[in-house]
Amino acid sequence: MSTFSIFLVLITIVCFLLIVVIMVQNPKGGGLSSSIGGSQMLGGVQKTTDFLDKSTWTLATILIALILLSSLSFTGSMSDTDSKIIEKTETAAPQTAPVQNAPATPAAPATK
Repeated sequence: MSTFSIFLVLITIVCFLLIVVIMVQNPKGGGLSSSIGGSQMLGGVQKTTDFLDKSTWTLATILIALILLSSLSFTGSMSDTDSKIIEKTETAAPQTAPVQNAPATPAAPATK
């Protein structure tokens, strides 16, 4: 498994967790976080909201770091000098000889 594939799997997992954490939040207190009764008994709604806020920012930071690291690991065989498109256009271009500057021949006068 390549390094880029590992980063891709980690980015997918972090994205899924970030979606779940964002969906649980509701600033008005009527979302999924208020329907979980155990969290209110453990530390109250305020601590649950603080945890969800911190986890959102943490997951977002991890996601950005993983994206940047994955772009650094994507220095594969397709760099600017090894482009397949450039090779195809170079081989497809016809090789013609340069045109010599020949004297222009005057046009024949029109006869009636």
